[in-house]
Amino acid sequence: MVAAAPPVAVPRAPAWRTPAGGFTAWGSHLGFSGGCQGVKLSHQQMILEFGPGDPAACPPPPVRGGGTLSRARLPPGASRGAEVRPGPSPPHFSLPRLLREQWIRAKYERQEFTHPERQEPYSAGYREGFLWKRGRDNGQFLSRKFVLTEREGALKYFNRSDAKEPKAVMKIEHLNATFQPAKIGHPHGLQVTYLKDNSTRNIFVYHEDGKEMVDWFNALRAARFHYLQVAFPGASDADLVPKLSRNYLQEGYMEKTGPKQTEGFRKRWFTMDDRRLMYFKDPLDAFARGEVFIGSRESGYTVLDGLPPSTQGHHWPHGITIVTPERRFLLACETEPEQRAWMEAFRKVVDRPMLPQEYAVEAHFKHKP
Repeated sequence: MVAAAPPVAVPRAPAWRTPAGGFTAWGSHLGFSGGCQGVKLSHQQMILEFGPGDPAACPPPPVRGGGTLSRARLPPGASRGAEVRPGPSPPHFSLPRLLREQWIRAKYERQEFTHPERQEPYSAGYREGFLWKRGRDNGQFLSRKFVLTEREGALKYFNRSDAKEPKAVMKIEHLNATFQPAKIGHPHGLQVTYLKDNSTRNIFVYHEDGKEMVDWFNALRAARFHYLQVAFPGASDADLVPKLSRNYLQEGYMEKTGPKQTEGFRKRWFTMDDRRLMYFKDPLDAFARGEVFIGSRESGYTVLDGLPPSTQGHHWPHGITIVTPERRFLLACETEPEQRAWMEAFRKVVDRPMLPQEYAVEAHFKHKP
Protein backbone atom coordinates (compact mmCIF):
# COMPACT_ATOMS: atom_id res chain seq x y z
CA MET A 1 0.00 0.00 0.00
CA VAL A 2 1.54 3.28 -1.11
CA ALA A 3 1.17 6.21 1.26
CA ALA A 4 -0.43 9.37 -0.04
CA ALA A 5 0.88 12.92 0.32
CA PRO A 6 1.71 14.90 2.34
CA PRO A 7 4.63 12.93 3.76
CA VAL A 8 6.17 13.18 7.18
CA ALA A 9 9.60 12.55 5.72
CA VAL A 10 10.91 11.58 2.31
CA PRO A 11 14.32 9.94 1.86
CA ARG A 12 16.83 12.42 0.54
CA ALA A 13 18.81 11.70 -2.59
CA PRO A 14 22.38 10.61 -1.93
CA ALA A 15 25.23 13.08 -2.26
CA TRP A 16 27.49 12.58 -5.22
CA ARG A 17 31.02 13.80 -5.67
CA THR A 18 31.54 16.60 -8.15
CA PRO A 19 34.36 16.48 -10.67
CA ALA A 20 36.69 19.47 -10.71
CA GLY A 21 35.15 22.36 -12.59
CA GLY A 22 31.63 21.06 -12.07
CA PHE A 23 28.60 22.78 -13.56
CA THR A 24 26.78 25.51 -11.68
CA ALA A 25 23.17 25.21 -12.76
CA TRP A 26 22.18 27.35 -9.79
CA GLY A 27 23.96 30.47 -10.95
CA SER A 28 23.08 29.90 -14.57
CA HIS A 29 19.34 29.96 -13.86
CA LEU A 30 19.67 33.43 -12.41
CA GLY A 31 21.25 34.69 -15.59
CA PHE A 32 24.83 34.74 -14.35
CA SER A 33 27.46 34.34 -17.02
CA GLY A 34 30.29 31.91 -16.57
CA GLY A 35 28.67 28.61 -17.54
CA CYS A 36 30.67 25.75 -16.06
CA GLN A 37 33.07 28.04 -14.27
CA GLY A 38 30.56 28.85 -11.55
CA VAL A 39 29.88 32.09 -9.75
CA LYS A 40 30.95 33.85 -6.59
CA LEU A 41 29.02 37.05 -6.02
CA SER A 42 29.88 39.96 -3.80
CA HIS A 43 27.17 41.89 -2.00
CA GLN A 44 27.51 44.69 -4.57
CA GLN A 45 26.97 42.25 -7.43
CA MET A 46 23.98 40.77 -5.65
CA ILE A 47 22.38 44.21 -5.56
CA LEU A 48 23.05 44.63 -9.27
CA GLU A 49 21.41 41.28 -9.98
CA PHE A 50 18.36 41.63 -7.75
CA GLY A 51 17.86 45.39 -7.46
CA PRO A 52 18.41 47.79 -4.56
CA GLY A 53 18.14 46.60 -1.01
CA ASP A 54 19.49 43.50 0.63
CA PRO A 55 17.41 40.48 -0.43
CA ALA A 56 18.28 38.85 2.86
CA ALA A 57 16.11 41.49 4.53
CA CYS A 58 13.02 40.25 2.68
CA PRO A 59 10.58 38.77 5.21
CA PRO A 60 10.58 34.99 4.91
CA PRO A 61 7.23 33.70 3.64
CA PRO A 62 5.22 31.11 5.52
CA VAL A 63 5.55 27.42 4.79
CA ARG A 64 3.19 24.51 5.24
CA GLY A 65 2.38 23.78 8.83
CA GLY A 66 3.02 27.33 10.00
CA GLY A 67 6.26 29.14 10.77
CA THR A 68 8.59 30.63 8.22
CA LEU A 69 11.42 29.50 6.03
CA SER A 70 13.88 30.77 8.61
CA ARG A 71 13.43 27.30 10.11
CA ALA A 72 13.66 25.55 6.75
CA ARG A 73 16.59 23.72 5.28
CA LEU A 74 19.08 25.48 3.04
CA PRO A 75 19.67 25.34 -0.73
CA PRO A 76 22.52 24.93 -3.14
CA GLY A 77 24.59 27.95 -4.06
CA ALA A 78 27.13 28.80 -6.62
CA SER A 79 30.22 26.84 -7.45
CA ARG A 80 33.97 27.28 -7.74
CA GLY A 81 35.42 30.03 -9.88
CA ALA A 82 36.27 33.67 -10.01
CA GLU A 83 33.78 36.45 -9.54
CA VAL A 84 31.64 37.05 -12.60
CA ARG A 85 30.41 40.38 -13.81
CA PRO A 86 26.64 40.46 -13.72
CA GLY A 87 25.02 40.73 -17.12
CA PRO A 88 21.41 41.42 -18.06
CA SER A 89 19.10 39.22 -16.05
CA PRO A 90 15.44 39.13 -15.02
CA PRO A 91 14.51 41.42 -12.13
CA HIS A 92 14.47 39.91 -8.66
CA PHE A 93 10.76 39.23 -8.50
CA SER A 94 10.49 37.71 -11.97
CA LEU A 95 12.29 34.62 -10.68
CA PRO A 96 10.38 31.82 -8.95
CA ARG A 97 10.07 32.60 -5.27
CA LEU A 98 11.59 29.28 -4.26
CA LEU A 99 14.77 29.98 -6.24
CA ARG A 100 15.12 33.44 -4.72
CA GLU A 101 14.67 32.11 -1.20
CA GLN A 102 17.14 29.31 -1.72
CA TRP A 103 19.74 31.61 -3.28
CA ILE A 104 19.55 33.89 -0.25
CA ARG A 105 19.91 30.97 2.16
CA ALA A 106 22.85 29.56 0.23
CA LYS A 107 24.71 32.84 0.40
CA TYR A 108 23.87 34.14 3.87
CA GLU A 109 22.94 31.14 6.04
CA ARG A 110 24.94 28.23 4.64
CA GLN A 111 27.65 30.51 3.23
CA GLU A 112 28.11 28.20 0.28
CA PHE A 113 29.61 30.95 -1.85
CA THR A 114 32.60 31.25 0.45
CA HIS A 115 32.75 27.55 1.43
CA PRO A 116 32.64 25.50 -1.78
CA GLU A 117 32.80 22.25 0.17
CA ARG A 118 29.25 22.93 1.40
CA GLN A 119 27.84 23.12 -2.10
CA GLU A 120 25.55 20.52 -3.61
CA PRO A 121 27.19 18.65 -6.51
CA TYR A 122 25.13 18.66 -9.70
CA SER A 123 27.57 17.25 -12.23
CA ALA A 124 28.08 13.68 -11.03
CA GLY A 125 25.84 12.41 -13.83
CA TYR A 126 23.52 10.47 -11.52
CA ARG A 127 20.88 11.31 -8.95
CA GLU A 128 18.13 9.34 -7.31
CA GLY A 129 15.53 10.07 -4.69
CA PHE A 130 11.83 10.25 -3.95
CA LEU A 131 9.40 12.94 -5.11
CA TRP A 132 5.66 13.27 -4.73
CA LYS A 133 4.13 12.81 -8.19
CA ARG A 134 0.59 13.58 -9.23
CA GLY A 135 -1.33 10.61 -10.58
CA ARG A 136 -2.47 10.98 -14.17
CA ASP A 137 -5.98 9.63 -13.59
CA ASN A 138 -6.91 10.24 -9.95
CA GLY A 139 -4.92 13.42 -9.26
CA GLN A 140 -3.49 12.00 -6.02
CA PHE A 141 0.14 12.70 -5.17
CA LEU A 142 2.08 9.52 -4.36
CA SER A 143 5.71 8.95 -3.48
CA ARG A 144 7.69 7.78 -6.49
CA LYS A 145 11.34 6.92 -6.96
CA PHE A 146 13.11 9.07 -9.57
CA VAL A 147 16.47 8.33 -11.18
CA LEU A 148 18.41 10.79 -13.32
CA THR A 149 21.21 9.14 -15.31
CA GLU A 150 23.31 11.01 -17.84
CA ARG A 151 24.84 7.76 -19.06
CA GLU A 152 21.42 6.70 -20.35
CA GLY A 153 20.42 10.29 -21.15
CA ALA A 154 17.19 9.95 -19.24
CA LEU A 155 15.08 10.76 -16.19
CA LYS A 156 13.09 7.73 -15.04
CA TYR A 157 10.51 7.12 -12.37
CA PHE A 158 9.33 3.90 -10.76
CA ASN A 159 5.96 3.08 -9.21
CA ARG A 160 7.70 1.04 -6.50
CA SER A 161 11.08 1.54 -4.90
CA ASP A 162 12.00 -2.09 -5.69
CA ALA A 163 10.65 -2.09 -9.26
CA LYS A 164 13.12 -3.23 -11.90
CA GLU A 165 11.43 -1.52 -14.84
CA PRO A 166 10.57 2.20 -14.85
CA LYS A 167 7.04 3.42 -15.34
CA ALA A 168 8.29 6.15 -17.67
CA VAL A 169 11.56 7.14 -19.34
CA MET A 170 12.03 10.83 -20.17
CA LYS A 171 14.86 11.60 -22.57
CA ILE A 172 17.03 14.51 -21.49
CA GLU A 173 17.13 15.65 -25.11
CA HIS A 174 13.46 16.74 -25.00
CA LEU A 175 13.04 17.39 -21.27
CA ASN A 176 12.07 20.70 -19.70
CA ALA A 177 11.39 21.68 -16.09
CA THR A 178 9.70 24.81 -14.78
CA PHE A 179 8.42 25.78 -11.35
CA GLN A 180 4.61 25.96 -11.21
CA PRO A 181 3.60 26.45 -7.55
CA ALA A 182 0.23 28.07 -8.25
CA LYS A 183 -0.83 25.49 -10.81
CA ILE A 184 0.28 22.50 -8.73
CA GLY A 185 -0.92 23.95 -5.44
CA HIS A 186 2.38 23.55 -3.60
CA PRO A 187 5.13 26.16 -3.09
CA HIS A 188 7.75 23.66 -4.34
CA GLY A 189 5.74 22.40 -7.32
CA LEU A 190 7.71 21.55 -10.48
CA GLN A 191 6.26 20.73 -13.90
CA VAL A 192 8.38 18.41 -16.04
CA THR A 193 7.55 18.00 -19.73
CA TYR A 194 8.94 15.63 -22.32
CA LEU A 195 7.96 14.16 -25.67
CA LYS A 196 6.22 10.82 -25.85
CA ASP A 197 5.43 9.62 -29.38
CA ASN A 198 6.14 13.19 -30.51
CA SER A 199 3.40 14.56 -28.26
CA THR A 200 3.98 16.57 -25.08
CA ARG A 201 3.56 14.73 -21.78
CA ASN A 202 3.37 16.55 -18.42
CA ILE A 203 4.22 15.26 -14.97
CA PHE A 204 3.79 17.31 -11.79
CA VAL A 205 6.01 16.75 -8.76
CA TYR A 206 7.05 18.38 -5.50
CA HIS A 207 9.14 17.75 -2.42
CA GLU A 208 8.41 19.09 1.06
CA ASP A 209 12.00 20.27 1.33
CA GLY A 210 12.54 23.30 -0.90
CA LYS A 211 16.28 22.66 -1.10
CA GLU A 212 15.72 19.14 -2.37
CA MET A 213 13.38 20.39 -5.08
CA VAL A 214 15.84 23.04 -6.23
CA ASP A 215 18.61 20.44 -6.20
CA TRP A 216 16.57 18.29 -8.59
CA PHE A 217 15.87 21.28 -10.80
CA ASN A 218 19.56 22.12 -10.98
CA ALA A 219 20.53 18.49 -11.59
CA LEU A 220 18.16 18.36 -14.56
CA ARG A 221 19.67 21.55 -15.94
CA ALA A 222 23.20 20.18 -15.47
CA ALA A 223 22.23 17.02 -17.36
CA ARG A 224 20.73 19.13 -20.13
CA PHE A 225 23.93 21.18 -20.27
CA HIS A 226 26.13 18.13 -20.71
CA TYR A 227 23.79 16.76 -23.39
CA LEU A 228 23.89 20.06 -25.30
CA GLN A 229 27.68 20.21 -25.07
CA VAL A 230 27.80 16.93 -27.00
CA ALA A 231 24.97 17.81 -29.39
CA PHE A 232 26.44 21.24 -30.21
CA PRO A 233 30.21 20.89 -29.75
CA GLY A 234 30.99 24.28 -31.29
CA ALA A 235 28.52 26.26 -29.16
CA SER A 236 29.70 28.49 -26.34
CA ASP A 237 28.41 28.20 -22.78
CA ALA A 238 26.55 31.49 -23.28
CA ASP A 239 24.68 29.93 -26.23
CA LEU A 240 23.80 26.76 -24.32
CA VAL A 241 22.66 28.19 -20.97
CA PRO A 242 19.36 29.64 -22.34
CA LYS A 243 18.49 26.18 -23.69
CA LEU A 244 18.76 24.41 -20.33
CA SER A 245 15.18 25.08 -19.30
CA ARG A 246 12.50 27.50 -20.36
CA ASN A 247 9.40 29.07 -18.92
CA TYR A 248 6.21 29.10 -20.93
CA LEU A 249 5.58 32.17 -23.06
CA GLN A 250 1.95 32.35 -21.94
CA GLU A 251 -0.63 30.25 -20.11
CA GLY A 252 -4.29 30.67 -19.31
CA TYR A 253 -7.86 29.93 -20.29
CA MET A 254 -9.27 30.74 -23.70
CA GLU A 255 -12.26 29.51 -25.68
CA LYS A 256 -11.81 27.57 -28.91
CA THR A 257 -13.95 26.06 -31.61
CA GLY A 258 -13.34 23.05 -33.86
CA PRO A 259 -11.86 22.79 -37.36
CA LYS A 260 -15.24 23.27 -39.08
CA GLN A 261 -15.76 26.44 -37.03
CA THR A 262 -19.43 25.59 -36.69
CA GLU A 263 -19.09 23.84 -33.33
CA GLY A 264 -19.67 25.73 -30.13
CA PHE A 265 -16.73 27.35 -28.36
CA ARG A 266 -15.34 25.46 -25.38
CA LYS A 267 -13.19 26.71 -22.53
CA ARG A 268 -9.74 25.18 -22.53
CA TRP A 269 -6.43 25.75 -20.73
CA PHE A 270 -3.78 26.88 -23.22
CA THR A 271 0.00 26.73 -22.88
CA MET A 272 2.42 28.39 -25.29
CA ASP A 273 5.72 26.47 -25.14
CA ASP A 274 8.04 28.04 -27.70
CA ARG A 275 6.36 27.18 -31.04
CA ARG A 276 3.95 24.62 -29.58
CA LEU A 277 0.50 25.90 -28.63
CA MET A 278 -1.18 23.20 -26.55
CA TYR A 279 -4.67 23.08 -25.08
CA PHE A 280 -5.94 21.00 -22.19
CA LYS A 281 -9.30 20.44 -20.55
CA ASP A 282 -7.61 20.97 -17.17
CA PRO A 283 -4.29 22.72 -16.36
CA LEU A 284 -2.99 19.54 -14.68
CA ASP A 285 -3.78 17.13 -17.49
CA ALA A 286 -0.96 14.78 -18.43
CA PHE A 287 -1.59 15.04 -22.17
CA ALA A 288 -2.83 17.90 -24.33
CA ARG A 289 -6.15 17.59 -26.16
CA GLY A 290 -4.41 19.16 -29.14
CA GLU A 291 -1.21 20.87 -30.25
CA VAL A 292 -0.69 23.55 -32.86
CA PHE A 293 2.64 24.47 -34.42
CA ILE A 294 3.16 28.23 -34.75
CA GLY A 295 5.73 28.97 -37.43
CA SER A 296 7.12 32.23 -38.80
CA ARG A 297 5.51 34.89 -40.93
CA GLU A 298 7.77 33.91 -43.85
CA SER A 299 6.27 30.40 -43.73
CA GLY A 300 2.67 31.59 -43.91
CA TYR A 301 1.77 32.03 -40.24
CA THR A 302 0.16 35.13 -38.81
CA VAL A 303 -2.05 36.23 -35.92
CA LEU A 304 -5.03 38.56 -36.27
CA ASP A 305 -6.88 40.65 -33.73
CA GLY A 306 -10.51 39.57 -33.55
CA LEU A 307 -12.66 36.88 -35.17
CA PRO A 308 -14.31 36.67 -38.62
CA PRO A 309 -17.59 38.65 -38.65
CA SER A 310 -19.73 35.54 -39.15
CA THR A 311 -18.34 33.77 -36.08
CA GLN A 312 -20.94 32.64 -33.55
CA GLY A 313 -21.06 30.66 -30.34
CA HIS A 314 -18.26 32.29 -28.34
CA HIS A 315 -19.05 33.55 -24.83
CA TRP A 316 -15.95 35.68 -24.40
CA PRO A 317 -15.73 38.86 -26.48
CA HIS A 318 -12.02 39.32 -27.23
CA GLY A 319 -11.15 37.20 -30.23
CA ILE A 320 -7.88 36.02 -31.77
CA THR A 321 -7.43 34.35 -35.16
CA ILE A 322 -4.31 32.28 -35.79
CA VAL A 323 -3.66 31.69 -39.48
CA THR A 324 -1.54 28.71 -40.51
CA PRO A 325 -0.91 27.32 -44.01
CA GLU A 326 -3.50 24.60 -43.34
CA ARG A 327 -6.32 26.33 -41.45
CA ARG A 328 -7.45 29.10 -39.14
CA PHE A 329 -7.75 28.67 -35.39
CA LEU A 330 -10.40 30.80 -33.68
CA LEU A 331 -9.85 31.67 -30.02
CA ALA A 332 -11.55 34.03 -27.55
CA CYS A 333 -10.30 35.63 -24.33
CA GLU A 334 -12.39 36.74 -21.40
CA THR A 335 -10.69 40.13 -20.94
CA GLU A 336 -8.86 42.59 -23.15
CA PRO A 337 -5.58 42.43 -21.11
CA GLU A 338 -5.56 38.65 -21.57
CA GLN A 339 -6.08 39.09 -25.29
CA ARG A 340 -3.21 41.59 -25.52
CA ALA A 341 -0.89 39.25 -23.61
CA TRP A 342 -1.68 36.33 -25.92
CA MET A 343 -1.36 38.50 -29.03
CA GLU A 344 2.06 39.66 -27.89
CA ALA A 345 3.19 36.08 -27.24
CA PHE A 346 1.95 34.88 -30.63
CA ARG A 347 3.53 37.78 -32.49
CA LYS A 348 6.91 37.25 -30.84
CA VAL A 349 6.92 33.70 -32.16
CA VAL A 350 5.57 34.55 -35.62
CA ASP A 351 8.07 37.40 -36.07
CA ARG A 352 11.02 35.11 -35.25
CA PRO A 353 12.62 33.26 -38.19
CA MET A 354 12.42 29.49 -37.97
CA LEU A 355 15.53 27.45 -37.23
CA PRO A 356 16.43 24.48 -39.46
CA GLN A 357 15.37 21.93 -36.84
CA GLU A 358 12.00 23.68 -36.45
CA TYR A 359 11.10 22.85 -40.05
CA ALA A 360 11.32 19.16 -39.10
CA VAL A 361 8.93 19.77 -36.20
CA GLU A 362 6.56 21.62 -38.53
CA ALA A 363 6.62 18.70 -40.99
CA HIS A 364 5.69 16.31 -38.19
CA PHE A 365 2.67 18.43 -37.25
CA LYS A 366 1.51 18.51 -40.89
CA HIS A 367 1.59 14.70 -41.07
CA LYS A 368 -0.13 14.06 -37.75
CA PRO A 369 -3.19 11.81 -38.17
